[in-house]
Amino acid sequence: MALGPAHIACLISLIPLLLLAPGCAARYTADWASLDSRPLPQWYDDAKFGIFIHWGVFSVPGFGQFSEWFWWWWASGRQAEVDFMKKNYPPGFKYADFAPQFRAEFYNPDDWADIFKASGARYIVFTTKHHEGFTNWPSPVSWNWNSMDTGPHRDLVGELAVAVRKRSLRLGLYHSMFEFFNPHYLSDRASGFKTQNFVALKTLPELLNLVMSYKPDLIWSDGDWEAPDTYWNSTQFLAWLYNDSPVKEEVIVNDRWGKGCYCKHGGYFNCADRFSPGEVPNHKWEKCQDLDAFMSWGYRRNMKLTDVMDLPSVMKDFVSVVAMGGNYLLNVGANSDGMIVPVFEERLRQIGAWLGINGEAIYASKTWRVQKDNTTAPVWYTAKNSTVYAILLGWPPKQSFQLPSPKTSPATKVTLLDYPKVPLKWAPMTQTAGLTVLMPPMPPSPANAWCLKLEGVA
Repeated sequence: MALGPAHIACLISLIPLLLLAPGCAARYTADWASLDSRPLPQWYDDAKFGIFIHWGVFSVPGFGQFSEWFWWWWASGRQAEVDFMKKNYPPGFKYADFAPQFRAEFYNPDDWADIFKASGARYIVFTTKHHEGFTNWPSPVSWNWNSMDTGPHRDLVGELAVAVRKRSLRLGLYHSMFEFFNPHYLSDRASGFKTQNFVALKTLPELLNLVMSYKPDLIWSDGDWEAPDTYWNSTQFLAWLYNDSPVKEEVIVNDRWGKGCYCKHGGYFNCADRFSPGEVPNHKWEKCQDLDAFMSWGYRRNMKLTDVMDLPSVMKDFVSVVAMGGNYLLNVGANSDGMIVPVFEERLRQIGAWLGINGEAIYASKTWRVQKDNTTAPVWYTAKNSTVYAILLGWPPKQSFQLPSPKTSPATKVTLLDYPKVPLKWAPMTQTAGLTVLMPPMPPSPANAWCLKLEGVA
């Protein structure tokens, strides 16, 4: 059951007291030095793969690059959105008029959760509120601009939370800290963020309400970039989250908690969207990537098949992220009636089919001493305990395939995960490193990716 405004106000007033409460365990204080010392719960690093879902009122127009920013682009006068509205909607039509059309009439959270489970993802991150301010749950501080009061007249977050947990998936919630045109936020910004009315009346009450109502495993914060973390009271909220919230042991957060926090503070680092480091970072990280190559997180009604990443491109991106120590958060945008379009569903199920064979090279894996070999087929490495996995992005043109980096031993054993019970013949390349593997005949793979399991190598 959602908390009422009185409960929220009470919780906010209690945060400073809760941070001082006595206890047996070490407590985190409301400063980054303390908060950043918290160990990352293991489940997140083991998971490796998650699904991002962008859905909201912006899914009704479903138009333009960064379609989830449609209101902003239209209000700012970007020509594509202005022309779209003139052509398709009557004069005087307002963005709020889209909300009753966000009906979600075909939304079946069990169907969504089945797709996510089939994809091989271990966690999902669902948009509770994007920058437009519309909440996909009955937020007590978003009157008549939420999915219970208008549009679907349903608790979209709560229904999906139940469905994904029935399938043993972790629940992540995306939440935008700011809102494009909220007058309290605009007033705070005009003051140079010396006032905090928006934070007190909107951001913190909603974050607390989400935690207490749905007990998320992950909070994916966004929309923080204009103001410092001191404006958002981020450290106070996170200290409560880590010390006293009902999810204090398992919850994960990202790094978007105020201007200057990216890639610096938080549980794990997103840094910029589609972040791809050139070397292994010294901190756990995640790449969020949209399937729509047109760079739209929300669904676009005018999306073409050629705009969608094909499976080999997704797998190349996914494997490289895991080999570099990251998690891969792949985004799908649902349309306004609540359907995940077939091409997105197909990609997710294809990934799951590949993981069904090769998942042991991904889940709970670690970075190896070498991340990549450039051979006749590009190879990325992962490791688990004493086993090394060589993931080939492309089938070698010759039956004899060389891996320059592994150091062999008399106990070395090589298998292909497609046929794990059939050892492959191999020979050392030199006395110090490398091996040549005799590859078996193989049919084409939709993912264009295969995995060699190397046991007894260094």
